[in-house]
Amino acid sequence: MTLELRQLTAQDLELMDGLLAAFGQAFEDPPTYAGRRPSDDYLRKLLAGDSFIALAALKDGAVVGGIAAYQLHKFEQERSEIYLYDLAVRAAHRRQGIATALIQRLKAIAAARGAYVIFVQADTGPEDQPAIALYTRLGVREEVLHFDIAVDAAPVSPTPIAARRP
Repeated sequence: MTLELRQLTAQDLELMDGLLAAFGQAFEDPPTYAGRRPSDDYLRKLLAGDSFIALAALKDGAVVGGIAAYQLHKFEQERSEIYLYDLAVRAAHRRQGIATALIQRLKAIAAARGAYVIFVQADTGPEDQPAIALYTRLGVREEVLHFDIAVDAAPVSPTPIAARRP
């Protein structure tokens, strides 16, 4: 079987469905990736935009893995970073170099877009040890803290902060 790596476009909705299914299977979390799938219009807009990158790894036309990444345009210099948000390969296709090939393709896309770095997060639990080993082999490890800040559903006051009175 020949491996094909494809960057998805707005016309690749069927492959995007396959990518979502592959993520759900690989992460053992189908509800997150299939329970409330975005509409076709949403996915077309996302895939047509300049900030989202979806790569699918295909064998005989079937999605066996992929990457979801975001290009973050910087404000301090005319450059960008690529955030590798999700990378997964279906269990039956692991240990075949697919994840490395996907990252190499993402590196080429990043270079073509003028990005200077790709960054990725990994959990420290035992389930993420293979990912940590892969990223350690391909990049430089940094010790960082990660914080999730909840977004309140309460409406935001339209009054500028400087104009508010105590």
